[in-house]
Amino acid sequence: MAKKILIVGGGLAGTIVANGLCRQLREELSAGGVTITMLGTSENHMYQPGLLYVPFGRMRESELFREQRKVLDRRVPYFVDPAKHIDVEKKIVTTEAGNSHSYDFLVIATGSRIRPDNIPGMTEGGHWFYDLEGARRMRDALDKFEGGKIVVNINAPHKCPVAPLEVTFMLRDYLAGKGILDKSEITYTYPIGRLHSLEPVANWAVPEFQRHGIKSETFFNTKAVDPKAKTITSEEGVTLNYDLLITIPPHTGQQVILDSNLGAGGWVPTQRTTLLREGSSDVFVVGDTTSLPISKAGSTAHFEADTIIDNIASLIKEGRWARHYDGKVFCFVETGLHSGTYVWFNYTTPPNPGPPSQMVHWFKLAYNRLYWLSARGML
Repeated sequence: MAKKILIVGGGLAGTIVANGLCRQLREELSAGGVTITMLGTSENHMYQPGLLYVPFGRMRESELFREQRKVLDRRVPYFVDPAKHIDVEKKIVTTEAGNSHSYDFLVIATGSRIRPDNIPGMTEGGHWFYDLEGARRMRDALDKFEGGKIVVNINAPHKCPVAPLEVTFMLRDYLAGKGILDKSEITYTYPIGRLHSLEPVANWAVPEFQRHGIKSETFFNTKAVDPKAKTITSEEGVTLNYDLLITIPPHTGQQVILDSNLGAGGWVPTQRTTLLREGSSDVFVVGDTTSLPISKAGSTAHFEADTIIDNIASLIKEGRWARHYDGKVFCFVETGLHSGTYVWFNYTTPPNPGPPSQMVHWFKLAYNRLYWLSARGML
């Protein structure tokens, strides 16, 4: 009987897992001893980090998309049929179309979603770049902006932890390039008592903010936005006026995780080194879907996916565990439209951002082009 591997989710994490398993299990696939199936939500695969560049005119919409079928190994059946319910006891996944898929190994890679609607007035009053429509609206708002008060408002949890800093620094350069920086004021809000959840990154950001004249308001947990009055108010009682509100909306996991009772907030409780769902020996969790206290970022998903590939392949081929995930994360950080730095860290080593440089910015732009090789598992 063939071993069935089922991957729920067609984003970066799930795609890397599928392609990597095809390489490591090519003999088993050819002999019919293994099948790999993927359930997704769209015919297209989107390079989500590229959305950050759209509002500033630094990336075309067409550059963000490829057909998922062309990114995915041809040996993997791909169904645009989103999972509706995951039964980890019966080892069955039921889809919205009413189809059922059994599995021997399940990889949950359902990702996260933005929920601006969880904060009153944010949908109507805010702009964001976490989906294509939001990036388009933010681009239009920046085109029309002629100066005034900008609030960059960060809510938790959210994916890509350095993105709030990136958009703030890029915004500063954009305003300077447009000739309206002297008529503008940027205030950055963060929900805890520093500029970033990672203390070394927060400490690095303080002098960078001071150098660029960026104001900040910490301990700012958003309560409501008033689009008519153009104000944003925190649970702590602080109200800020704005002419343009750019927000990082709060994120949750996907509805299928909630409906399947697999984790509060849509995050699946995940063992930090094995990446197994807690209480399971055959259900792996990867990418944004995990409950792990590390960054929800593309590099995180990639390093997790590599671990899962090795372990599923080893379990099938040798009946043994291969290795553990060490919490590795690597993120480029744009510090403007022409400079960047980077952070890397794991469970035991904290990040240590270096001084910004144009070369690191170029590396980030190069990676934007290499993403599709990464999705294919070739990097």
